[in-house]
Amino acid sequence: MRDQTIFALSSGAGKAGIAVIRVSGPESLLTLGRLTGLTSPTVRRAHRVKITKPETMEIIDDGLALFFPAPNSFTGEDVVEIHLHGSRAVLKETSSLLIQDPNVRLAEPGEFTRRAFDNGKLDLTAAEGLADLVNAETSAQRRQAQRQFRGELANLYGDWRERLVSAIALFEAEIDFSDEDLPSDLRDQVDKVVEKLEAEISSHLSDSTRGRLVRDGFYIAIVGPPNAGKSSLLNRLAHRDAAIVSEKAGTTRDVIEVHLDLGGYAVILADTAGLRDASGGIEIEGVARSLERANSADLRLAVFDGSKWPELDAATLEVVAGGNTLSLVNKTDLGFDPKKNHKNSTPLLGVSAKTGEGLDELLVKLTNDISERCQLSADPTITKTRYITALKECVASLEQYKSATLAELAAEDLRLAARSIGRITGQVNVEEVLGLIFKDFCIGK
Repeated sequence: MRDQTIFALSSGAGKAGIAVIRVSGPESLLTLGRLTGLTSPTVRRAHRVKITKPETMEIIDDGLALFFPAPNSFTGEDVVEIHLHGSRAVLKETSSLLIQDPNVRLAEPGEFTRRAFDNGKLDLTAAEGLADLVNAETSAQRRQAQRQFRGELANLYGDWRERLVSAIALFEAEIDFSDEDLPSDLRDQVDKVVEKLEAEISSHLSDSTRGRLVRDGFYIAIVGPPNAGKSSLLNRLAHRDAAIVSEKAGTTRDVIEVHLDLGGYAVILADTAGLRDASGGIEIEGVARSLERANSADLRLAVFDGSKWPELDAATLEVVAGGNTLSLVNKTDLGFDPKKNHKNSTPLLGVSAKTGEGLDELLVKLTNDISERCQLSADPTITKTRYITALKECVASLEQYKSATLAELAAEDLRLAARSIGRITGQVNVEEVLGLIFKDFCIGK
C-alpha cells in the first residue's frame, strides 16, 4: 500500500475561504495533470489552475497548485497541494473526480504522517508532537507540542541510546577480542556511563506529571455539601449555564465537566454531586462518583455553604483534610466574612457565585497554582504513557546490568535498555505500536 498514491482534504472540513487537498505518492504529478492540465510545474512554486470536469469541461473551481518532489517534501514522496475555495460543493466535486481516478485512493487516518515516518522525515516522538500540535487548544499545549515536533525529546532519547550503544561496543570488544591487550578498566568505564544514565532517566521520569497535565489538561473537582452553590460557581467560571441550578438540594446527580483556558493551560472543571448521606441507588452512585473524582483530581475545590456560616460541613472537611484542596465559602452576598469568626484551621476564601464577588481572587489563585505545577522546564517533558513504560523498562534493564557477572549477560542487559529507548523514537522494530499512534490522526494528516 505504500507505493500507492493517496489524497485527502488536509484543511478543516466545512465551509471556509480556502481549502487544501494534498496528494502524495508516485502518481501525484500525473494526477495533477489529469485534474488541471498542469503537467510541468515549477518546483515549490504556486501555479494558478482550473479544476474541470473532463466529460463536459465545466470549471469546478479556480485555484492554486504546488508541487514538492521527493525526497524534499513532508512525506518524502512526490507531493501535490491544491488550494481551492473551501465550499462544500467545490470539495465534493473535486474529491469525486479524485475518487474516480483509479490511480489514487483516499488516505487513511494519519497516513501522510506515517509515510513521513517510514521515509525518515520524522521520528515517532515528532510524529506524536505533530498530532498534539494539530489538537492543541491552549498556548501551553502548543508550546509543548512544538518543542516535541522540533525534536527535543528525540534528541534527548537519541543521546541516551547512543551512549548505551557506545557502552555495548566496549563489552563487544571485550567479548570478541578477549585474547587481545585491552584496557583493564572497561567495566569501570561502562559502570560510570550506566550510573549517570540511570540518574538522568530517573530524574526525567520524576517530572512526567508536568507534561501530562499540559497535554491532557489540569483536572479540578468541585466538591461540597448539597446546595452550597457548586453548580452556580461552575456556571460563573464557565461563563455559561453548563449545570442546572435549583433551590432544591441534590440537583446534580452525575459529574458535569467544562473545559477552560486558565493562564494558557487547559483545565477541566468538574461539578460533582453534593456530599451527603445518600438514600436510593442514584444518589448513592452520585456521591460515590463525587468522591472518586475528588480523589483522582489534580486539585479539589471545596465549596462550603455560606448560609450555614460559621458551620462547616463535616463530610467536606474530610476531603479538605486529604490535602491538595482550595477551600471556599460561597454566598458572601449574605454579609458574613469568612476570614473572621471561625475556629477551623482551614484557610477560607470567600466568594459569591451570585454576584461574582471574590471570583477574580479565586481565578488568580487557581491560575498561579496551575502555572506552578504545569510550567514547562528547560528540559523536554514526557507527554505519553508509552514513553514512561519504555523508560521504566530501560531503568529496570540498567538495574539488571549491575548484577551481571559475565560480559555477555551485561552486554545483553544494555542492549535491552537501548532497545527500550529505541521503541520510543522508532529506531527499532516498532510495528506493533505504529497502528496505535497513527490511528488518532485526522484523515488529512
